[in-house]
Amino acid sequence: MKAMKIPPVPSRGALAGMAAALLCLLAWPGVRHALEASMTLHMLVQYPLLALAGYLLAAALPGRWTAHLDVWNAHGISGLFATALMLAVLMIPRVLDLALIDGRIEILKYLALLACGAAIRLSWRPAGLLVQGFFLGNVLPMMAVVGNLYESSPLRICNAYLLDDQARLGQMLVWMAAAIAAAWFAWLVRTLMRRDAAALRGDAAAATEPTAH
Repeated sequence: MKAMKIPPVPSRGALAGMAAALLCLLAWPGVRHALEASMTLHMLVQYPLLALAGYLLAAALPGRWTAHLDVWNAHGISGLFATALMLAVLMIPRVLDLALIDGRIEILKYLALLACGAAIRLSWRPAGLLVQGFFLGNVLPMMAVVGNLYESSPLRICNAYLLDDQARLGQMLVWMAAAIAAAWFAWLVRTLMRRDAAALRGDAAAATEPTAH
């Protein structure tokens, strides 16, 4: 049976090129206006894609740069804390409205989401299970609360969007928060089970080693 070929890891230049191409596409007026015409597309498509561009940019950083960033981002705490704070601000309805009419707010929104994606790329693995759980334990309930507010409000919270679009976004935010929480919990259980299995194999191997006389 032929061994499966592992796909090559993209180079830093390729990652930077993909990030730049994605960012240019999202900044293209036609694409930007199409995504921002709907409240659901604005928050659930444009936001994640901008964060993805930031993630790719961070993956393209040289090792010496990431080493300098690790000095203030020990265990990923600073990066994930800043991400949670920025996401909380970006979920405020007024920010969505202002981003549509004020170019300065739009630029700040782009920069903040790029920073969120970069921070997650640089912080997630060093954070470990405990800090990851703390981060998700703050962000996901916040997402669910905002979603419930959007869904249950009888008034338009964002002046630029219709009430049915607002309610649809609210429902999707709640479901997404639940789905992400379930996926991370399943991954957590799998990781812990693998660790226990590896520890048991190590103990068994140590027990079967011959004793030196």
